[in-house]
Amino acid sequence: MKTNVQNRRGFTLVELLVVIVIIASLAGLTAPMVIRQRKKADQTEAINNIRQIGFAMLEFDSDYGTYPGATALAQLDGTADVVGTAGSDSNEYFKMFFQAGLTQSEAMFYCKAKGTIKPDGVADSTAEALKGGEVGFAYVSDGTEGFSSAGNPARPLIMAPLVEGETTALFDPDPFDKNAVLLRGDNSVTSLKIKTDGTVAQGGVNPFTPGDGTIWGAGTTAITVNPPAALAAATP
Repeated sequence: MKTNVQNRRGFTLVELLVVIVIIASLAGLTAPMVIRQRKKADQTEAINNIRQIGFAMLEFDSDYGTYPGATALAQLDGTADVVGTAGSDSNEYFKMFFQAGLTQSEAMFYCKAKGTIKPDGVADSTAEALKGGEVGFAYVSDGTEGFSSAGNPARPLIMAPLVEGETTALFDPDPFDKNAVLLRGDNSVTSLKIKTDGTVAQGGVNPFTPGDGTIWGAGTTAITVNPPAALAAATP
């Protein structure tokens, strides 16, 4: 008895090309969604971490009468050393939380932004805590001093993600899909859309605008202090 065997025809080159085009089109449609979801997750992590910093800020203010700055540092180490001067980095401010015994974890100071790396978890000394790249948040001071809970509750105190290397409040739209995350003086966390010029608006006004009639008031200087990038940490 003979068995009929049907010859199975393979794909033609045209059919293979059609399949490849379909797969590429589907990938092109889903890739932006995947990227957007990843950035949303990074933003959520930043919000959770900045909330933790906010709690530490309130406790620090309760203990020292001010947020991290020169006066608090003098109480912590018994010297008149000044950190946080214009051009210094936010890491120096945040290290005071370790000196004050309010935290031993570097995790809450991290958020995914340009120039950041995951903290190594080594914080057993001031030199090891919060090395370059392990902090993603910027800090607002008056140049040498931190503000306090007695200030205007709408003032932004900590925020991310700023343009790497900037000393003004210019935000990077890429990490959180054109959103900025800010901790305000009332310990609330808000997300604001980043405008094309890198600024944000709170109630229709740039919250970093100084002067009389603003949330800062006349005679108050607000300086944005960025964290150093990971590359800077390896530079002699």
